[in-house]
Amino acid sequence: MAFVVTENCIKCRFTDCVDVCPVDCFHEGPNFLVIDPDECIDCTLCEPECPANAIYAEDELPEGQEIFISLNAELAKQWPVITEVKSPLPDADEWNGKADKLKLLEK
Repeated sequence: MAFVVTENCIKCRFTDCVDVCPVDCFHEGPNFLVIDPDECIDCTLCEPECPANAIYAEDELPEGQEIFISLNAELAKQWPVITEVKSPLPDADEWNGKADKLKLLEK
């Protein structure tokens, strides 16, 4: 079982989680982060570090977020690994907590 980055990360892209990951399983896209399920060791360190509360264990996903299991796996193969903390997107605080952001995901 891996951890999964879900919808609330879209247009926020906080990277606090990246700093605590011992295996560098995060990948960075234009406005979203994903976790490579093949690299994730289920250490649980990233989940409490996410200011957007967007990271969940695969078997504890909120209802309606199941699509992010496959999106994390797919996009992790396409996007580069991120290993250092970066500033969040400029309007991250405005987008944090907003619903229906999947259509805004930039691949």
